[in-house]
Amino acid sequence: MMSNIFSSFDPMSSSFSFQLNWISMFIFLSVVYPLYWISSSKALSTISEISFYISKEFILLFKSYKNSLFLITLFLFILINNGFGLMPYTFTSTSHIAMSFSMSFTIWLIFMSYGWINNSNKMFAHLVPLGTPLLLMPFMVLIETISNIIRPITLAVRLAANLTAGHLLLVLLGDSMVNKSFFIVLSVTLAQFALMTLEAAVAMIQAYVFATLSTLYASEV
Repeated sequence: MMSNIFSSFDPMSSSFSFQLNWISMFIFLSVVYPLYWISSSKALSTISEISFYISKEFILLFKSYKNSLFLITLFLFILINNGFGLMPYTFTSTSHIAMSFSMSFTIWLIFMSYGWINNSNKMFAHLVPLGTPLLLMPFMVLIETISNIIRPITLAVRLAANLTAGHLLLVLLGDSMVNKSFFIVLSVTLAQFALMTLEAAVAMIQAYVFATLSTLYASEV
C-alpha cells in the first residue's frame, strides 16, 4: 500500500527508467508564453492581475520593478507547477525536495554571494543584532550564522512538505472508498472536494510564501 501512496511522486515514468516526468517543470513555459499572443485572454488577465499584486509588495523592498521581475517569475513558476500538480495523474515537481531545494539553495547562494562580495560590512552587521550585550556577541554570531545557513533547507522543506501532505491525504481518502457502501463513498467524495479546495489554496499560499521569504532574504543584502 505504501508504494501506491507514494507512486504519484515517482519521477520514473516508463519501463526504461527515463525520468520523463521532470518535463512537467516546463509546463510553465507552454502556459505563460502563448498567452501573450492572445490580447483578450482571460488567463492572461488573471496572471497579469496576480503579477501586479505581487509586484507591488516586491517593489516596496527593491525600490524598482526591474529588480523584482525575477521573483515575480519565480512566484508564477511555483504557482503554475503547484496548480498542475492538483490534476489527476500529473507529476508534481515542486513536491520533490530535490526540486524545491535546488531552487531555494540557488537563490540563497546568489543573494549571499552578492551580499558578501558587495556589502560585506552590512552582512557582518546582520550577525550581531543592535543592542546585543558584549558577552553574548559570540553566541549571537553563531546563532545568526546557523540561522542563515539553514534558510534554503527550511524554504525547501516547507514547500515540499505542504504539497506532499495534501496529496497523501487525497490518496488515502481514495483508497478508503474501495468496496464500501454508497453512503461512505459519497461522504468521502465530498471530503475530497473540500480537500481539493484546500489544496488549491495551499498551492497559492506556498508559492506566495516561497517568493516572499526569498524577497525578505534578498532585502538583507
